[in-house]
Amino acid sequence: MPHLVILYSGNLEPETDFSGLCRELADAMLAATDEAGRPVFPTGGVRVFAYPAPHFAVADGSGDHAFCYLQLRIGPGRSAALHQAVGQALVESARTYLAPVLARRPVGLTLHVDESHPVVDARFGNLHALFTNR
Repeated sequence: MPHLVILYSGNLEPETDFSGLCRELADAMLAATDEAGRPVFPTGGVRVFAYPAPHFAVADGSGDHAFCYLQLRIGPGRSAALHQAVGQALVESARTYLAPVLARRPVGLTLHVDESHPVVDARFGNLHALFTNR
């Protein structure tokens, strides 16, 4: 954790570089620091992935409207103020990155930050080890 999932209407695909948006948002997550100036998230835990919705309905159907929904899931133990700060940083990054699209068409943007309290929390693999000795 943290994992940020982007779900977007398929009509945005031709005019938006979602790989670039993923990188932009991952960098915003990696730049986040807590009250003591320490990184909020472990480098090896940051994941951002995007999925187009090929079938969708937006608003009243009166135009070629679009949406982009971002859901950040983080583990427990961080303050509400930190949730707000990370959420605001992600909103600003997404708003800046998507500004050219927002200038051309109506797009509904949503961000949710959820704190996960898993029943099972199995983490394995060798990615984290790449960043623990830095």
